[in-house]
Amino acid sequence: MDYEAILNDIKPTKEEQDDIDAMSDKLVSFLNETCEKEEIDAKIAVVGSVAKHTALKGKSDIDIFMAFPLSVSEEELKDTGLKLAHKCSDEFDGDASHHFASHPYVTTIIEDYEVDLVPCYSIEDGSQLKSAVDRTILHTRYVKANLTPEGADEVLLLKKFMDMTGTYGSEFKVGGFAGYLCELLIIKYGSFEETLRQASEWKYGHVIDLEDYGTAKNFKDPLVVIDPTDKNRNVGAALTLTKYAEFIQSARNYLSSDNKKDYFYPLTKKLDKDHILDEFEKRGGDLIAIKFSMPDMPLDTLYPQLKVTTESLVEKLTDAEFNVFDYGYWSDEESECIILLVMASSKLNNVKVNIGPKVFIKKACDNFTNKYGAENCYILNDFLVHNQKREFADAIDYISYIFTTEHIGLIKVGKNLKKTIINSYEFIDIADIDLEFLDDFLNPGQYISR
Repeated sequence: MDYEAILNDIKPTKEEQDDIDAMSDKLVSFLNETCEKEEIDAKIAVVGSVAKHTALKGKSDIDIFMAFPLSVSEEELKDTGLKLAHKCSDEFDGDASHHFASHPYVTTIIEDYEVDLVPCYSIEDGSQLKSAVDRTILHTRYVKANLTPEGADEVLLLKKFMDMTGTYGSEFKVGGFAGYLCELLIIKYGSFEETLRQASEWKYGHVIDLEDYGTAKNFKDPLVVIDPTDKNRNVGAALTLTKYAEFIQSARNYLSSDNKKDYFYPLTKKLDKDHILDEFEKRGGDLIAIKFSMPDMPLDTLYPQLKVTTESLVEKLTDAEFNVFDYGYWSDEESECIILLVMASSKLNNVKVNIGPKVFIKKACDNFTNKYGAENCYILNDFLVHNQKREFADAIDYISYIFTTEHIGLIKVGKNLKKTIINSYEFIDIADIDLEFLDDFLNPGQYISR
């Protein structure tokens, strides 16, 4: 297949690349001059996809790292690094805000560019690591030394393909492939298509070890890609089993498809509310949609807590014999969160069978009949049982019981979500839920096949 037309659509133009290079140079020059003037011992480096020329068109965010000697204390690194970052932002009339990884960093908007200014330690190999971000400069050096300009184009094709099949992005919300992982795959396999051919044959626990460190046995992840700059790190650690499997099937679907070009562009979807609601109706099952306010918290923290909360609620409902057929969660990432449950059964009869001991265990049976009354007990197979009034016969009533201050401890809830769920939850009609989320919920496989 001829990929030139696709690259023309996804690769930054020369003008775009020149502009971002010029902006990066201005920021680095200012920081270097400030360090020299104020006698700050820090090396300034542009890192990430911009530095490696593997950024997709329109996604050229600038990452600048300020690397301090290992002898500098963590407190001094943070203090001096953040002051430098704010001075840089102020110099270029940026709109700055703080973010947190292993330590604080500054994100600022300068002339429509999103710029991350990150203090870190200057290290030469992974053994010197003091914070997770320290590796980033090493990653940039490695990719620039091992990826050809033609290879950078292949990375763009791979990133775009993954983006359109829903498998790109290592943030928790996605759980897919990181940009650095894409670059290592192209360094390993040479091209986009060869990467897909190889991936179509992957098994669980596939290993890539570019530097032959031999440490893959230390990892049990679906995909093990040993970091060339740190033999004790798996670059694929954040990749979920679901996204790993989706990429493998996406690769197979693409290789056998007559519509390969379609895999590089968004799906054309005409979302019709009535049609989507009709589809839910046709599938049957009771729908329970719960909305609550989103607390002020980072998105990388929100999604793990939403996942834990939803899965724990489903487990608790299942324990109470409410059958959850399917479930999902969503947030507009500004003000609200949704938990959606599709129930195979949300209403039960008022009586449940309380199973006691086997009839052959006399003492246990005596205790059971003393507790419940012999006249209320009977035999089911070889068990002594009795009919007991069910405390909750309606799943909504049970959820309402759980979502109270007294009983929220019955499930695992993300610590930032506990108060907001108790104080703001409400049951809503699915007609009030984001249509894109509902469509994805109904058609989970639509992105991996065209």
